[in-house]
Amino acid sequence: MITEVGPARDRIVRAAAALLAEGGREAVTTRAVGRVAGVQAPTIYRQFGDMRGLLDAAASYRFAAYLHAESSGELTGDPVDDLRRGWDVQVGFGLTNPACHALMYGDPQPGRTPTAARVAADILHHLVLRVAEAGRLRTGVPEATGMLHAAACGVTLALIRADPATQDPDLSARTRQALLATLVSDSVAARALPAAADPVRHAVALRAALPQWATALTDAERALLTEWLDRLAA
Repeated sequence: MITEVGPARDRIVRAAAALLAEGGREAVTTRAVGRVAGVQAPTIYRQFGDMRGLLDAAASYRFAAYLHAESSGELTGDPVDDLRRGWDVQVGFGLTNPACHALMYGDPQPGRTPTAARVAADILHHLVLRVAEAGRLRTGVPEATGMLHAAACGVTLALIRADPATQDPDLSARTRQALLATLVSDSVAARALPAAADPVRHAVALRAALPQWATALTDAERALLTEWLDRLAA
C-alpha cells in the first residue's frame, strides 16, 4: 500500500503503478488511485490530463523500476552481448509486467507513443548503434533497430498469450539468435575478415560514426557522404 507521503504527483504515479501491477488496467480507476494516493479526482486530472496520461506515467514508472532492478546500466566491452542482454531485459519486463506491455504496445494510436515504449526503443537503438560502430552490423541502424524491436514485442506477446502448460521457454532466445545471425557479424572469424569480404558492415560502421568524426566536412559534404553510405548499406 502506498503511504501518503511525498508530492501528490509521485503518490499518484506510485499508486497507479501498484494497482496496474496487481490488477491490470481495469484496476486503475480514478477512485482507486485517489483512495490509495490520498488525493481527490480533480488532482489526478490536473496532474495528468486524462486516464491515458496517468496510465502512461504508471507504465513508465514500472519500466524504470524494472531497469534499475535488472540492469546495472553498465555496458561491457562486447556490444553484441550488450544487445542480447538488452533484448532479454525488454522481453523479461513484458513477461513480468504484462499489463504494462499491453499499455506500451497493445493499444496503438497514430502520432502517440507511450513514454515507456519510446524509452525502450531508444535503449535498443543505442545498443544497435554500438554494434554498428564496432563494424559488426550487416544492415542500417534504423532497419536493425526496427526489426529487433518488432520481434521482441511479438515474442513477448506470444509468450504472454501462451498456455503455461505449452509455453516454449526457449522461444525468446531462439528468435533473438536467429535474428542476430542475420543482422550481426558475430563470430571471431567474421570480425577478422578483410574489408572486401563484407563491405556492407563497414559502410554501416562508417555511417554510424559519421556524426562524431566528420566535423571537418561541410553540411553539403556530410549530406552527400551520408546518402552514399546509406545506399551502400542498403
